[in-house]
Amino acid sequence: MDKIRILWADDEIDLLKPHIMFLEQKGYELVAVNNGDEALDIVRAEAFDIIFLDENMPGLSGIETLEKIKAEFPNLPVVMITKSEEESIMEDAIGSNIADYLIKPVKPNQILLSLKRNLENRKLVSEKSTMSYQQEFRNIGMELNNQLNFKEWTEVFKKLTRWELELERTEDEGIKEVLNMQKDEANTQFSKFIEKNYIDWLNRNPDDKPVLSHTLIRDKLMPVLERNERPVFLLVIDNLRYDQWKVIQPLIEQSFRVETDEIYCSILPTTTQYARNALFAGLMPNEIRKKYPQYWNDEEDEGTKNQFESELLNEQLKRFGKDIRFSYNKILNLNAGKRLAENMSNLMSNQLNVIVYNFIDMLSHARTDMQMIRELAEDESAYRSLMKSWFEHSSLFEILRFIAQKKSEVILTTDHGSVYVKDPVKILGDRNVNTNLRYKYGKSLKYNAKEVFEVRNPEDVFLPRINVSTAYVFARSGDFFAYPNNYNHYVNYYRNTFQHGGISMHEMLIPVIHLKPKSLVI
Repeated sequence: MDKIRILWADDEIDLLKPHIMFLEQKGYELVAVNNGDEALDIVRAEAFDIIFLDENMPGLSGIETLEKIKAEFPNLPVVMITKSEEESIMEDAIGSNIADYLIKPVKPNQILLSLKRNLENRKLVSEKSTMSYQQEFRNIGMELNNQLNFKEWTEVFKKLTRWELELERTEDEGIKEVLNMQKDEANTQFSKFIEKNYIDWLNRNPDDKPVLSHTLIRDKLMPVLERNERPVFLLVIDNLRYDQWKVIQPLIEQSFRVETDEIYCSILPTTTQYARNALFAGLMPNEIRKKYPQYWNDEEDEGTKNQFESELLNEQLKRFGKDIRFSYNKILNLNAGKRLAENMSNLMSNQLNVIVYNFIDMLSHARTDMQMIRELAEDESAYRSLMKSWFEHSSLFEILRFIAQKKSEVILTTDHGSVYVKDPVKILGDRNVNTNLRYKYGKSLKYNAKEVFEVRNPEDVFLPRINVSTAYVFARSGDFFAYPNNYNHYVNYYRNTFQHGGISMHEMLIPVIHLKPKSLVI
């Protein structure tokens, strides 16, 4: 490995020989000059990793030298060293994008710390993260062998998400592979947990039943509505995974404080038609179909399957005795988002404002269908990065800043997540079988029962029975359904895409976040 090269410009460079010897003993290579002009000449001729620059030199000053260096080498880190503590000098240096600021007399260890902070930070963070996860790996593995309840599963999922984000910064591909294997194992165990408990949650109402799609508004939105005089916003970002929430959280925290950061459980199938309709109706899909047939479309019916969310929400509010003024806004494209951002002031007379944002779901489908998007988001890390970039420049970010300025609270959530699928599971059905890759229903499905979660009686999970022999089957973990006909082409096309509808932590364990504007926080 090549030595790190340092250029040090100081008119009293002879007095700094002990510092230079100290750094050379640590393995650094030093080039010393005593004025700004010489520093410019040598940095143009040779490559350096970092520059230490005295602020008070005769002739070309440190600040002037800094400006010239940054004009030609904007990414070269420069550490300013000065005797002065004047605020104006600090501001000039910081405004010129310095990497660090040290005040004389500097000690050798201060210099060493600055070097590590600026040049070795990523490496040190990577090594620390790798070592910490290696220690945590065994603990998580032991937890996965326990009989976890829902709350304990959410804690495991939060830990795995945290490590996934931490290890993005490491170059150790081996530790990333270990993490992916542990995620797969966790998803396998989580699928068993769901298969064992899901029907009980819906039918026997145990004490440890989690918040589910159809109880979310009752359990998480209603308490906030009841104690607020200002408008409350319910923001539903379609297909938002918990890890995606964590990458946009720092941006949102510029304007809001996170009051609660919780996970609730999406119902099955983890798709918009079922989970989001249940969310707005406060009812399970088959209950909606029976109670409000005018607001429900079966999958084989023509038309949009989520066109009555506002009506379903209105009915749910009535059942709670809430005769309130609310708005419902669904954003499906860029122009609709811009229009809503421009119209936000008109919403402030409502007690409740619902905003449904569909971007991530569209991104997920585009990634499957468009080669360019698939290349931009080739893995989960790149997918998160693309989503964060969109959010940072979106009208949704602008809308949230407006809400914070108006001192309104937000419940930010989603209807379901998605999972990165890798392993095909063969299934056979007639032409009427639905097209989703993570769940299937029909009257003549053929599959290996050991490879799926099957529900022979749809009423057990409050799903519509389309025919007398209708059954539902759900894919687990990173599996996806594939037909025997043209099998290899089908598998190659859909492998390594993001899908939803089945059973995995990433689809079912999804965020519900209570945001309070910072202006309200004392």
